[in-house]
Amino acid sequence: MTDLTRQHTDLDAADLEWIHALVSDWQLLADLSFADLVLWVPLTRRRAPRGGRPGDLGGWVAIAQIRPTTGPTAYTDDLVGLVVEPGGRGLIDVAWREERICREGDPEWGSGIPVREEAIPVRRDGRILGIIQRSTNLSSARTPSHLELTYLQSASDLAKMIDAGRFPFREVEPNLARSPRVGDGLIRVDRDGRVLYASPNAQSAYRRLGLATDLVGTPLGETTARLMNTAVDDSLAVVAGGRAPSETEIESNGAIVQLRAIPLIVDGSRTGALVLLRDVTELRWRDRALMSKDATIREIHHRVKNNLQTVAALLRLQARRLRVPEGRAALEEAVRRVGSIAIVHETLSHTPEELVDFDDIADRVMAMAGEVSAPETRVRPKRIGGFGVLPAVIATPLAMVLAELLQNALEHGLANRPGSLEVVVTRGEERLKVLVADNGSGLPEDFDVESTASLGLQIVRTLIVGELGGVIDLRPREGGGTEVAVDIPLDQGPRTAPPT
Repeated sequence: MTDLTRQHTDLDAADLEWIHALVSDWQLLADLSFADLVLWVPLTRRRAPRGGRPGDLGGWVAIAQIRPTTGPTAYTDDLVGLVVEPGGRGLIDVAWREERICREGDPEWGSGIPVREEAIPVRRDGRILGIIQRSTNLSSARTPSHLELTYLQSASDLAKMIDAGRFPFREVEPNLARSPRVGDGLIRVDRDGRVLYASPNAQSAYRRLGLATDLVGTPLGETTARLMNTAVDDSLAVVAGGRAPSETEIESNGAIVQLRAIPLIVDGSRTGALVLLRDVTELRWRDRALMSKDATIREIHHRVKNNLQTVAALLRLQARRLRVPEGRAALEEAVRRVGSIAIVHETLSHTPEELVDFDDIADRVMAMAGEVSAPETRVRPKRIGGFGVLPAVIATPLAMVLAELLQNALEHGLANRPGSLEVVVTRGEERLKVLVADNGSGLPEDFDVESTASLGLQIVRTLIVGELGGVIDLRPREGGGTEVAVDIPLDQGPRTAPPT
C-alpha cells in the first residue's frame, strides 16, 4: 500500500499514516456491513483548502482491499493496484465530487451476481484522501434478523464517522492482533451505557462470567462490576460505557473476557458505543501456565548456576591443599570448565526463553581466559564479529569450546610471551564459523589432532563433532602462530545417528 501510494499519488506522510490506521482496523466495517471494502485514492489532485472542494481528477488507484468474515464476498479477484480512468467507478466520482456518502443506484450484475455499491469518503482534517467502495453481495439476501439490523446500523454510524474524519481514532493504538472481532461478540450500548443489543456470542460470554439474566436493558458497567464483586473503576466505566476508545479484560467465575469499546459519534454527538468482546479464558490460562513454566525453568538455571559455582569453589579449595603441581593444575582446569558452563546458566536464568545473547557470554569467557596469562605479558583476547542470539543447546557446549581454545592458546602458543589472540566470528543463515587465531609459537611438526593426548582438545573435538555435528580444523597460521577453525550448523534438530 505504501509503495502504491507513493508511486501514484501525492499523499503526504501524515495522510499515509491516517490511511494505514484506517486499513489496520477496517475489518470492523467490512464485517458489520457484510461487504467487501476497496480503498481508492486519486492518481493526481490539487489539494483544496480546508472546507473547500477537491480539484480535478486524473483517475483512481486501488491501494487496499478486504473481504468480510460475516458474509459472501463480492469480488473473488484482487483489485489492489488496479488503475481506472475518471468515470470508471461512477459512484466513487460522485462521492468525491459531492463530498458525501453515496448509496444511490440499482444493484450491479457485472460479475453474474447482484452487488450493491456504496461509496464512503475518507476524510482527515476536512480533506478527502480517498473513497471506500463498499460492495455487498446480494445473492443470499433474506429478511434481516435483529443481529443483522444492528450490524448494519452500526456500520452506517461507523461510515459516517469515517466521512466526518472521526475514525480511526487519533492517538489510540489498540493491539489489533488480539483485539476482539465482530463475530466474537458484540454489544451496542446507548449514550448512558445501557445495553441496547447483545449478540448471542456476547450473551454467552457473560453467561460464563456468571450472569444469569439477559444483558439487554442493563447498564453494562454496573452489571460487569457486580459480576466481578468490585466497584466500577475508571477503566471499566470508560470501556463498558463506551466513553472512549479503550480495551480492558474482566475476570469472574473462572472466565476471562476481553472488551474493546468503540464510541459512536454521529453528527457531532456521542450516540452510544460498540463493545466488542471475546472469551479469552483458555488463552490466558495457557499464557499463565507458560509464564509459570518459564519462571520454573529460569529458577532451575539459577540453581544449576549456584550448584556449579559451589562445585567450582570446592575444587578450588581442594586444589589449594594439593602439593602436587600436576594435580593442582588439573583441578584448576576443572574449575575453569565448570565456570564456563555456569556463565551460560547464569545468562539463561535471566531470559524467558532458552535463547541467550552469546556475545556477552563470549566476552566473559574471553575475560576469564585472559586472566590466566602472565601479568608481565598479559594478553587480552579480542573478538571480531558477533555470535548473536543462540539456543542453549548450542551456547553451552560452545562456551566450553571457546574457553578450551583460548586457554590452550594462552598456555601453549603464547606462554610467557606477548602476542595477540583473536576470535573471528562469521554467522550465516545456516552455519556459524568461529576462528581462534594467535601469533604464538605454532603447532609442533608432528602434531595430529586425532591422536593428541591433550584433554582440552579431546573435549573440544567431542563437543564440536559429536554433540554439535560440526567440523574443526587446527592449522598453522600464515605468518606464524596457530588458528583453529570451527564450523557448526545452527539447526540443531534431533539427529538419528552421530555425524561422520
